[in-house]
Amino acid sequence: MKISLKKCHFGFKELKALGHVVSGLSLGIEKNKVAAVLLKSIPQNKKEIHSFLGFEGYYKQHITDFASIARPLYKLCDKDTVFEMTVDRVKAFKSLRQALTTAPLLLMPDLKLPFKPYIYASGDGLGTTLHQVKILNDIPVEGPICLISRKRKPTEARYGASQMECLCHVWALEKLNYFLKGCVFEVITDCTTVKPPLNIKKLNILSQGLLWKQEWPGTQESRTQLEGSKRY
Repeated sequence: MKISLKKCHFGFKELKALGHVVSGLSLGIEKNKVAAVLLKSIPQNKKEIHSFLGFEGYYKQHITDFASIARPLYKLCDKDTVFEMTVDRVKAFKSLRQALTTAPLLLMPDLKLPFKPYIYASGDGLGTTLHQVKILNDIPVEGPICLISRKRKPTEARYGASQMECLCHVWALEKLNYFLKGCVFEVITDCTTVKPPLNIKKLNILSQGLLWKQEWPGTQESRTQLEGSKRY
């Protein structure tokens, strides 16, 4: 492997790279990129929708519930869908545009510290935000490491609440495998019916929840309410 010294940076506490601001502590979005998205007007055709979703999708790890919010716009991209910016699609566009202006800084992970994955499912999709508590200026601060989501598949439309929550647990832990495997973590969920999966008598998709108890060295805490602002 060879490197080009012209493209290397040494001794910097912070630098800009690929639309991000990178430091030893966090990963953020360049301010000029945020300013650019605020100037975007409501798309007038599918080409503009694709362009907007491509831009937002590049930063989706900074946006809570990206898949659920963007779902109406992705449906508009279907080949057989007639282009029409309905109320829900305009709302989705404005929500995504605004989301980048309030996007949180993502902390750099520390494998020596415990992780806290917040796991939640809804009628539109699955989501998880991975947190850690770090000491900054002698003060414990909890912040996000990454935010991941996906839309609900057609075959999952028949799943009940417990099935979706259990599916979300399995999906989230698989997605976060490279962070959590071999590390201590505490799962935070707003659903008590899957605490723990070993208590669930119904099988099929619920049986997959056994993986959570058998293969992962983590613990679980159920919280009856998870405010959206606490998901990142």
